[in-house]
Amino acid sequence: MRILGIDPGVATVGFGVIEAQAGRQQMIQYGAITTPAGQPLAARLVQIAQDMETLITQFQPDEMSIEELFFSKNITTGIAVAHARGVILYTAERLHLPVYEYTPMQIKQAVVGYGLADKHQVMDMTRRLLKLKSIPRPDDAADALAIAMCRARSATSLLRRKDPDVKETV
Repeated sequence: MRILGIDPGVATVGFGVIEAQAGRQQMIQYGAITTPAGQPLAARLVQIAQDMETLITQFQPDEMSIEELFFSKNITTGIAVAHARGVILYTAERLHLPVYEYTPMQIKQAVVGYGLADKHQVMDMTRRLLKLKSIPRPDDAADALAIAMCRARSATSLLRRKDPDVKETV
């Protein structure tokens, strides 16, 4: 199964593509969609949609996983990210790509085994589990790979295999 992980943003959208099979994950590609700071929000959203379509067409993922929004201090930034996330979800739906959403805590739990792990722990475990020489850069790309790995681990859960009626709970 090929999974496209997305760390949503406006200035930078991290992406990571992995191949998951029999409990193992292999990194295919990672990177970031970036938009110029001086552009109006609407123009940046159009660019994100176009680049997302290109990614989906190029890598032909079976599923997409994306981080749910978490508002901490700056609600203005959160609103802009929500706009970008909406465009990303719209593009996936338009291209008939199934989407799975995970909270930051679920992603940390799946990758590190501890839902309150710090960012460095998640990035280092992502590197180790995917057998990479170094932590992927930018950070958004490393986060996107972790989001894809969260989906892979959720999709192949033993609990899920035992009972097909069990809902996603990662």
